[in-house]
This record gives sequence, C-alpha cells and structure tokens, in this order.
Amino acid sequence: MKNVMTVQGPVAPESLGFCQSHEHLMLTKGVSWKKNPVLLIDDVEKSTLEASRLINAGGGTIVDAQPGGCNRAEGALLAISRETGLHIVASTGFHKLCFYPSGHWLYTKTEEEIFSVFYHELTEGMYTNIDTRFHPDTISAKAGIVKMALDCEGLTPVYRKLFSAGAAASIKACVPVMVHIEQDADPLSLFHFLKAQGVMPQHMIFCHLDRAIQDLSIHKELLKEGVVLEYDTIGRFKYHSDMREIEIFLSMLEDGYESQLLFSLDTTRARLKSYDKNGVGLDYLLTTFVPLMKKNGITIEQIRKISHDNFVRVFTQMNGENYYEYK
Repeated sequence: MKNVMTVQGPVAPESLGFCQSHEHLMLTKGVSWKKNPVLLIDDVEKSTLEASRLINAGGGTIVDAQPGGCNRAEGALLAISRETGLHIVASTGFHKLCFYPSGHWLYTKTEEEIFSVFYHELTEGMYTNIDTRFHPDTISAKAGIVKMALDCEGLTPVYRKLFSAGAAASIKACVPVMVHIEQDADPLSLFHFLKAQGVMPQHMIFCHLDRAIQDLSIHKELLKEGVVLEYDTIGRFKYHSDMREIEIFLSMLEDGYESQLLFSLDTTRARLKSYDKNGVGLDYLLTTFVPLMKKNGITIEQIRKISHDNFVRVFTQMNGENYYEYK
C-alpha cells in the first residue's frame, strides 16, 4: 500500500492514526483576512499549541487545506509538524477567486503552466512567497493533495482552466482532489466536469456539503456516484447544532455510505482555543463530537472508518493508470 505524503515526507498509512481531513492550522495575512478577520492564523507558537492539543487528545494527522498562492504557510507547517509529531498533509491548488488580488498569477498563467506549478508542489517541493507574484523559490516539503474550490458563479472560463489543471496534476501525481463547495454552488455539475477530465469519483473529496447543501438527496446522489464527502460543520453553531450534524451522519450511515465519509473542523482563528479562549479547539472532534456520535448509536467501527480507514483508502488507492500528459 502506498504511503501518504506529509510535509515531513511519506508516512505509512498505519502510522496516520486519527485523521482530520480539512483544517487550517496556519494562514498568513492576505485578501481573505481583509474579507473576514478570522481567516488569519499567523502565530506559530499558538498554532503549535493547537497541534499539541490534538496530539495529546489522541489525534495523528490533519490535512491543512490552504493552497499555495493563497496565504499558505508551508515553512511554518513543516516546523509545527517537526515540533509536535503531528502528520500534516499540505495542499497545492486554488481557493475561491475572491481570495486573490487582481492580476494574480492564477489569472495570467496558462492551464499548462498552472498544472506545472501544482505538479511541482506535489512531486518536487512547495513554492514560497507566491501570494501575489510567482517566484521560483521552493522548500523540500511537498504537498499531498490538490485543493480546489467551487464558488456560486460555477464553472466560468477561469475556473474551468483551474479545475482542469488541478485534475491533471491529481491524476499524474496520483493524489486525490479536495473541493471546497460554497453555499448555492452546484456540486453535481462539478462532479461531471471532473469525471470528464479523468478523475475517478472515489478520488474526489467534496467538502462542506453539510452546511452548503441543505438537500440531503444531493449528498446521496454524489455518494451513489462514488464521491467521498467530508463533513465539518461540527462545533460551528452559527450554521447548526452538533445534533443536526449527527442527524446528517446518521442519514448517510443508514443508507450504507459509511465507507465514503470523512470529518474535520475546518478551523478558523475564532475556533482555535490558543487564539480565542471561546474557541472549540483542534481537539473538539475527539473530546466532544466523537463521544456524541457514540451516544447516538454510531458504532466504534463506523467512527474508525470515518476517522482513519476512509482517509487511508482515498489517499492510497490512486494509481498511474490514468497518467496525464499535456500534448
């Protein structure tokens, strides 16, 4: 079974432990911070405390879902992983375009050039200092997933270019794609687009549907196609209660989709205790939500699948059969 690429290098699946599939442990100051002040997580010491909090609660691995060029702090992620022992899977790819300044290289580079950036970050090392202008400076730490984002305007020409480049990098590097689904976006259209690009459904992780898409029949339609759903509206009470989250999980589990679910917290500055004493903390899944799952009839075996087995499968079942090459 293939290893999973973390910022410290490849890790054997059995060493990953409890996995949180969509977090933000570090975020530097940029356009996203101007739009929402909680999108700034820039104190290495405080973020290290959060990572330690998770390790001490029994956690093992997180995906940091901030892509390069959008205030990712790749050097800090490596330092935190080394300090705490937390396995961190970093992201290449792109976020919502409203988080980028005008003239950003994502707009100006061709699809092939963007593919080359993503593929380099997955296979050679992540670029640094590319939030505004593109520089060739890199660190040795590699990304392990392609993060992308579907906003409510849908597959405009620039988004088609970016999704095509991300899909190609995913296929060639044999890593999954993770997609932010914005409220009022159309995940079914994106699914068909990515499938047409050659991405296998079981290699697609769609995030945030538990708050973005109220119609659970759409969740189940994607699951029926083979997509993996990552739920993270947990401890996020402005959206709904944890009991409503349990109800969503139970609905999917009752229909037999326990092998296609992941979970996480999608943390912000306001939700990390080291930054805000009222935050839930990076360990909230383990200390609060998992006990609630057990209390409401979700079995230990189902929890193990959601917190480990499904993560391992989506990261390790990739192969080179759909090798992508630009002509």
